Amino acid sequence: MTPGDGLRTALVCGGSGYFGSRLVSHLLDAGLDVRIFDLSDASDRPASTAFIRGDVRDEPALRPAFEGVDVVFNAVAQVPLARDRKLFHSVNVTGTRNVLAAAQRAGVRKMIHLSSSAVYGAPEANPVTEATIPAPQEAYGEAKLEGERLCFEQASRGLDVTVIRPRTILGHGRLGIFQILFEWVREGANIPVLGSGDNRYQFVHADDLAEACLLAARRPGATSYNCGATEFGTMRETLERLCAHAGTGSRVRGIPSFLARGGMSFFGALGMSPLGPYHALMYGRSLYFDVSRARTELAWEPRFSNEAMIIQSYEWYIRNRSEVLNSSGGSIHRSAVKQGALGLLKWIL
Repeated sequence: MTPGDGLRTALVCGGSGYFGSRLVSHLLDAGLDVRIFDLSDASDRPASTAFIRGDVRDEPALRPAFEGVDVVFNAVAQVPLARDRKLFHSVNVTGTRNVLAAAQRAGVRKMIHLSSSAVYGAPEANPVTEATIPAPQEAYGEAKLEGERLCFEQASRGLDVTVIRPRTILGHGRLGIFQILFEWVREGANIPVLGSGDNRYQFVHADDLAEACLLAARRPGATSYNCGATEFGTMRETLERLCAHAGTGSRVRGIPSFLARGGMSFFGALGMSPLGPYHALMYGRSLYFDVSRARTELAWEPRFSNEAMIIQSYEWYIRNRSEVLNSSGGSIHRSAVKQGALGLLKWIL
C-alpha cells in the first residue's frame, strides 16, 4: 500500500488457511497492520499479527474484529473436498452474508471477496472472461456463486466490494489433493490424465493472487476480476514437465474419461475418495481465464507459469515431507489427505 491510499489496518477472514496465510504475509510486507479472524490459529502466524478466534457463521462474533478496520479480505471458504451441500451453504453463503453485514456496519473502506472459478462450471467456450455467464454444475460452485450475488447486492447498497475469482491455487506449502500427486511422483508412480490430457488447464500462484488482492484493495469501485497464470498449457504438458523435473521415473498415462469420471463419482459418493464432484467434473476439461481486465485495470502481471509453480510446490513438499506427514489439524489445503480408493490407480497405471 502507498502512503496516500488511506488503508492502514487489514482484517483477513480465513487468515489461517493456505491462501489466507500467504495473503497475510503480503499485507505485512506492504506495511499494513493485520488482524486474522479464523476458527483456529496457525502455528506459523507472524508474531506481529493479532488473532481473533471465531466462526464467520456467528455474526455477533465478527463485530469486534471489524472495529477500526480499513480493508477486509474474505478468504474463508468450505472447499470442494468437504462434499457437504449444507456446509457449503452455511460457510460460503451464510458466512459471506455475515462478513458483508459486519463490513457495512463498521464502515470499512474496501472489501475483497475471494470466490472461485467453480462458478463457471464446465464452460462451453474458453477463455472465460468476467462477462461469461456463470453456470455452476455442483454444490460447491452454486454456493460460491450465491456468495458473489450477496456481494453485488451489498455493493448496490454502498459497500465497496470487489470479487476475485482465482483459478486453482498453487505455490509453496500447497497440499490437499496436490500432496497425493507429489507423493506419487516422489515414489515414481505413473500419473493419470483423463483421455489424452490435452485439455488446457490454468493455475494461479498464491503470491500472484495475493498481489492481485492488494492491487484491487487500492482501487475504488465495486467490480470483479478473474485471475490466472498467463503462461500455461495442457494438463498433460504440466504434469509431464513435473515428472521430467523430478526424475523419479513417473510417467503420465491416459485413462478413459468416462471410466475415470464414473469411478470418481462412485467412490466419492461412498466417502472412499478425497476427490469431490468438482474434481470429477473438471479434471479432464479445459478452463482458463482471459485476465485482461486485471492486467489493464490493476496493472497486475502474474510472474509464475504453470510449470514453474507446480515444480516449486513439489520441491517444497519434498523438503518438508516429514513435517507434513507428522502434522495434524490445519486447513485442508495445508494438510496431507488420505488417498482412499484413489490409491488403486497406482496399480492400474
